[in-house]
Amino acid sequence: MIGRRNPAGRKGLSALALISAGALALTACAGGEDAGPGDAPQELVIGLSADVDNLNPWTATHYSSVEILSLLYGTLTELDEGLEVVPGIAEDWEVSEDGLTVTFNLRDGVTFADGTDLDADDVVASYEAIKDEDTGAVSATYLSTVDQIDAVDPLTVELTLNSPDAALPSKLALSSTAILPADVDLEAIQTTPNGTGPFTLENRTPSESLTLASNPDFWAGEPVLDRVEYRVIPDEQAVVSALQAGNVQMATFDDPLVAQTIGGTVEVIETPKLDYQVLQINNQAEPLDDVNVRLALACAVDREEVLESAALGAGEVTGPITSPAFLSDPSDRPCPEPDLDRARDYLAEAGYEDGLSLSIIVMQDGYPSTAVAQTENLQAQLEQIDVTLEIEALESGNYVDRWMAADFELALALNGSQPDPGVSYERYFMAEGSLNSVAGYTSETLEELFVQGREETDEEARAAIYEEVSRELEHEAVWVWLFAPYEYTALADNVSGFTPMANGSVRTLRDTYID
Repeated sequence: MIGRRNPAGRKGLSALALISAGALALTACAGGEDAGPGDAPQELVIGLSADVDNLNPWTATHYSSVEILSLLYGTLTELDEGLEVVPGIAEDWEVSEDGLTVTFNLRDGVTFADGTDLDADDVVASYEAIKDEDTGAVSATYLSTVDQIDAVDPLTVELTLNSPDAALPSKLALSSTAILPADVDLEAIQTTPNGTGPFTLENRTPSESLTLASNPDFWAGEPVLDRVEYRVIPDEQAVVSALQAGNVQMATFDDPLVAQTIGGTVEVIETPKLDYQVLQINNQAEPLDDVNVRLALACAVDREEVLESAALGAGEVTGPITSPAFLSDPSDRPCPEPDLDRARDYLAEAGYEDGLSLSIIVMQDGYPSTAVAQTENLQAQLEQIDVTLEIEALESGNYVDRWMAADFELALALNGSQPDPGVSYERYFMAEGSLNSVAGYTSETLEELFVQGREETDEEARAAIYEEVSRELEHEAVWVWLFAPYEYTALADNVSGFTPMANGSVRTLRDTYID
């Protein structure tokens, strides 16, 4: 049985309410209060559809890598189950009246995996490295408002900003802004990570498994689980068999039909995600630099068909912003419904009345499992306006390399999102954004709106600002947003304490135990 939330109520829910609803669903599935960990070995095996490809938290983008790195490394702040910003390595922080100085007070006694103490110098060095263009950090944009980073004393860090940034604490909660030792060797951490997270790397066999051990010195207390093994099982049906046999105790799926086949005593929880499935357009590549070509694609695509036919209904059609507090209106786009005649008119305006050919990259392994099916569905739809798609199905590592290099015309992508829209999109659509080369689009209007969104503290005013951001992204057909997916988390009946989160975080593994 799949425990479900009510997607219809999503628009009216705050992020906190959304997650709280999921927690209630999980409790209902579990059948009452947990008695707490017993004498069973505290070892959890998690099925993983694709291996990690990068163990540097500053540059990793693949979902498998990001998930595991979040368990190995720590950040100044964190997002709790309600997606509220809470203290992490920093026990508290203060913002000056003018919003231009943020002072973080670090916890005393935080240590890295090698036993060395974390102090303010490590924070300063980490943030300076993230800001350094040579690092290639995907989170560099998050620190674009930070002009100066100072160690006031061993446990105090002061950030001096060039403009107020209301979202800064939430930006510093992401693993891509993790704190590493000041003298870190970025090559060495690919095999020997050295973080402050709840777990440490015990061993790894590439393409097979990766085992984490609990960190007895974790600042929030040692996790109950002694060991977490991520077992690489690319085939979802094989993961189901492993769950049924008891060889795996936890796994996530994007295919509801697969999730429904598990049966037995395994509980499955459906979680609406903040992530979004998108037809990503390289706006710098001809002929996609012509807005009329992009609008033709946007008007030709039936998003409901992609969702229902290819993705098996596991999600909700969405606009750019999926965060409940700032949710985009999917009907606020040039073609709220598919309009093939209008799409052909746009192509003719661009000089392609006889059609054109484009290539699209898609990840053939890993997550989501329906990615190739979605791409084939888009291929069939666009054929109706004489746009021919050549599909390049790539293994995950090659896909990430091509995507990061903007070596594509179109890409089917599952992009992570955050509660704050600025955190989600500044890096793509501001000129200095760390992933702007991937998107290939910005404008003076967007730049101004993102700055306004950073500086504004009133939530209603911020919502109005991001509504304008969403409108430009849609009306310029920068990308074609498809849907926000559901995720299905399968848990063996002896696993307690884990709460799925809308941002995909596995933060609550630190609270998970085996009955």
